[in-house]
Amino acid sequence: MATTGKDIDGGAEDIQVLMARQPIYTKSQDVAAFELLFRDPKGSFVEGLADKDATLGVLQGTYSSVSQGGEVHNLPCFLKVTDSFLLDHDMPDLPRQSFVIEILGHSKFSPALVDRVKDLASQGYRLALADYDPTDERFAPLMNTVHVLKIDIQKLGLDNLPAILQKLRPYQLELLADKVETKEEFRLCLEMGFELYMGYFLSKPEPVKGKKITGNKVVLIQLLAELQRPNATAQSVEEIALNDPQLTYRILRVVNSAAFNLRREITSLSHAIALLGMDQIRRWVMLFMANSDGNKPDDLTRNMLQRGRMCELVAEMTEREEPINHFIVGLLSQLDVMMDIEMKELMDQVPLRQDMKDALVSRTGSMGQILQEVEHYERGEFEHLQRLLERHFYEMAYRHSVAWSTQVMQALQAA
Repeated sequence: MATTGKDIDGGAEDIQVLMARQPIYTKSQDVAAFELLFRDPKGSFVEGLADKDATLGVLQGTYSSVSQGGEVHNLPCFLKVTDSFLLDHDMPDLPRQSFVIEILGHSKFSPALVDRVKDLASQGYRLALADYDPTDERFAPLMNTVHVLKIDIQKLGLDNLPAILQKLRPYQLELLADKVETKEEFRLCLEMGFELYMGYFLSKPEPVKGKKITGNKVVLIQLLAELQRPNATAQSVEEIALNDPQLTYRILRVVNSAAFNLRREITSLSHAIALLGMDQIRRWVMLFMANSDGNKPDDLTRNMLQRGRMCELVAEMTEREEPINHFIVGLLSQLDVMMDIEMKELMDQVPLRQDMKDALVSRTGSMGQILQEVEHYERGEFEHLQRLLERHFYEMAYRHSVAWSTQVMQALQAA
């Protein structure tokens, strides 16, 4: 937790490509793989993987890692390649279990490309084909070769999908529904038999009008309110926390985890405040605000943690005031999804400063600006970045945030 923007400068492999990752989900909304989003249309990044062992290590480690059930697993990464790259370069000798080669749907499916794809399949590469169009005969020569077929449900239309899927059945392909934007679309695709899902459906709330915050979140709200008071003390904070002993125990488990790099065990909240200060307790309270009570996928919590940490790092590197408040805004930016309460309504129930509420509702002020910047980066919308930092610092901050969120998720799941 003590890592700052300065600490991540030069401490790891310097990747000269803006790169993020987008989860690919299973039917149960667990993460099955990640698609790498990077801005390098010529394919030189992929080509360079043959010579950059350190970069390959970062992809196989940080970018592929996820905490599931308290253990860190490395998942496959989908790597987009153009037809010109496949025909003009040798594919780097990538670990077959770590990467899925994704062929773009707008490729020119020449006989040479078809032969090249078949050759890759014979070498043991797992292959995906994107942007499938059932009316375009160009796709036909590859249907018996690729393993995963990526279908843009917005482009093809939900009503048309059943007939399309019926014709695809003989190929025994693993079907990936792309651009799934709502929970309802996810449910419909699930009924149709898709195995994999991409899109921002997990980031959209399903608001229940008049819903109130309940359960241990009430104690967390009380803690947050107390921590906002100028004359709050370690004892006054601990008195509120003891209303939920199990929550207090779980917070201390996470505080003592490797994610916080402490040299001595902390045995009580008052001890933690005395040792590390009130701001750190605010951070931990927020971490548990972001943690699901069991009815939301773990990946939502992971993304909330990752976004909060990157907001904090960008705030530190751009020398903004109160980086921890940028962390809190980033972390809570999907609390509406976690709680199924509209953000504006939620802000009436959460004791935060007005500038933080404004950042969350309307993306205004320093905190709102950085939150929006981080959201663009996460989605691979690199062309929308305001360039608050030099390009490679964005990737370094993102990569650090991914690693940090994995470590904290591991601690949360074990607590």
